[in-house]
Amino acid sequence: MIIVSFFFITNCSLNKVIEHHGVHFLEKKQEKLTLNSSNKNDIIKLLGAPSTTSTFDKDLWIFIERNTSSSRLTKLGKKKLLDNNVLVLEIDNKGILIGKIFLNKNNMQKIKFSQHFTKMSASKQSFVYDFLNSMRQKINDPLGKRGSIKN
Repeated sequence: MIIVSFFFITNCSLNKVIEHHGVHFLEKKQEKLTLNSSNKNDIIKLLGAPSTTSTFDKDLWIFIERNTSSSRLTKLGKKKLLDNNVLVLEIDNKGILIGKIFLNKNNMQKIKFSQHFTKMSASKQSFVYDFLNSMRQKINDPLGKRGSIKN
């Protein structure tokens, strides 16, 4: 019994274990980027490849940093969110940085999302329904004479 308890005690660590995902120290690194001066090569050299990209009118590069830590034993190992940072960079067609938005976990709570819902168009449902209904009528009355007979 003493050997088993000694084994568990020696394997326990008193230091917090921090799990890191994304770009390390994103908040400090993004301060080095300057609008209308930094280019794609500077961004890649400083931050590495983006977590995700989007190309609509301009290139949008999105970088993410997320740090979590295991909580105390009394919380049964529940993860605690330490950092949740997102950096959105807008790059023009020449490769120059023209926009920069940095969001941390406090800023993200202030973002308001639309409560409106997009209604599904009934045209797809009615097309399928009309098609199947016409097929059923053709199967039941292949010559189309049932509707024209009056009692």
